[in-house]
Parts: sequence; C-alpha cells; structure tokens
Amino acid sequence: METSPIEVQKALKDMDYPAGKQDLIQHAKQHNASKEVMNVLQSLPEKQYNNAADVSKEFSGK
Repeated sequence: METSPIEVQKALKDMDYPAGKQDLIQHAKQHNASKEVMNVLQSLPEKQYNNAADVSKEFSGK
C-alpha cells in the first residue's frame, strides 16, 4: 500500500528543520508513523531538508 504526502507530513508534524534524513526517520518513529510512511522516509536521498516542502518535493518526485 502506498501512502500520501499528507500522511508523511502528519508524521513529521512539529519537526524542527533543517533536518537530515535520519532526523526525519527518528521523528516519524517517535510519532508512531505507519510502515508505509517509514518506507517513504527511508527511500529519501541523504541530504539536508530545510522545510516540509523539501520533503514533499522529494516524495512526490518518486
């Protein structure tokens, strides 16, 4: 099952940016993100994300 950008953003609510990929994964884990959301975050490139829009851009490009 795929997940939506909205679900990803919900999992990253209150995230402090800028953040790296591992920071995003850790934050989502602490907020009980679904397996699908975790899969999306783990597939993101290793880079610095300055805001939620940066994450959405990478996610929607998949």
